[in-house]
Amino acid sequence: MSDNSNSAVFQSVRVGSWELPQRFVMAPLTRNRSPETVPTELNARYYAQRAGAGLIISEGTQPSAVGQGYLGTPGIHSDEQVAGWRRTAEAVHAEGGRIVVQLMHAGRVAHPDNKGGLESVAPSPIAAPGEMITAGGSFPHPEPRALGTDELPGIVEEFVHAAKQAVAAGVDGVEVHSANGYLLHQFLSPVSNTRTDSYGGSPEARARLTVEVTRSVAEAIGADKVGIRISPAHNIQGVLEEDAEDTRATYEAVIDGIKDLGLAYLSILADPRGELTQDLRRRFGGPVVLNSGFASPTTFEEVQELITEDLADLVAVGRPFLANPDLAERWRRGAELNEADPSTFYGGGAEGYTDYPVLEESSAA
Repeated sequence: MSDNSNSAVFQSVRVGSWELPQRFVMAPLTRNRSPETVPTELNARYYAQRAGAGLIISEGTQPSAVGQGYLGTPGIHSDEQVAGWRRTAEAVHAEGGRIVVQLMHAGRVAHPDNKGGLESVAPSPIAAPGEMITAGGSFPHPEPRALGTDELPGIVEEFVHAAKQAVAAGVDGVEVHSANGYLLHQFLSPVSNTRTDSYGGSPEARARLTVEVTRSVAEAIGADKVGIRISPAHNIQGVLEEDAEDTRATYEAVIDGIKDLGLAYLSILADPRGELTQDLRRRFGGPVVLNSGFASPTTFEEVQELITEDLADLVAVGRPFLANPDLAERWRRGAELNEADPSTFYGGGAEGYTDYPVLEESSAA
């Protein structure tokens, strides 16, 4: 083992209203273990085990019943869900951590069978490619209903209500999810958004809903408790951004619409060394969390490189946290990591969720 305590990775950093002990955070990771959309005692234990992350960004959490995409994902729009998140927040805080809830409206990446028969909505009546897993099997994503212009203030209000519910639950803040092919990202792409009203037809118009949601959430709960995630040119789930000039104009419009707020952070899932990534970071002017993507698990060496080369203020780390609840301590001490079991990533119970050993248990085994 080697001592990494003096690495730049373990320098503290001020982010929003939080003083974080290190330069990496736990990325949002869907686990499908809230069968009734209410966070459970098992979920609270899972997050509390990972409080050493300094800041946990929760799995995608629907701001409304219509916003649910996948089976077993939590919501934060009902009082029962708030009670579940309160239990989770208290468990994380008892271990010295902080947790923000990622607000994720799935939009067209959904199926009625996963949300009590409710329809799917999107910027335009264009079905997402691929299939959605339901309790009855996998089925193609149905064609969504295009949201009317008069309905969009209601979408903004769903996010605001969810953010207020998060604060009522005692969590430390929220992350607005405008990435990965979900509703807000669907509005950003000229392929999934073919609208001709004031929310489509130009980069500025397509950026409008993301800007309105983020500004309204910040006004409701305080900008220093709000982050936002984007994934420019991710080209995922049929949300394509293949015109470089249009993509740049769209994301510059997003950043220009929110950079005066003093948000806690901007999270970017993209090539950390990409010109657009770094341009957006400078344009934002506040703390930026970078996530290098899904190609391979993030290593300590990669985090150290991104921080020492000043490519990011923080790095979002995903898969290593699944199998290593004490990842921060393992990286600090240069200890060996547990291997994650992909067969237990989604759904199920404690196995592959809360039963990974921490260092002392590993040594005793």
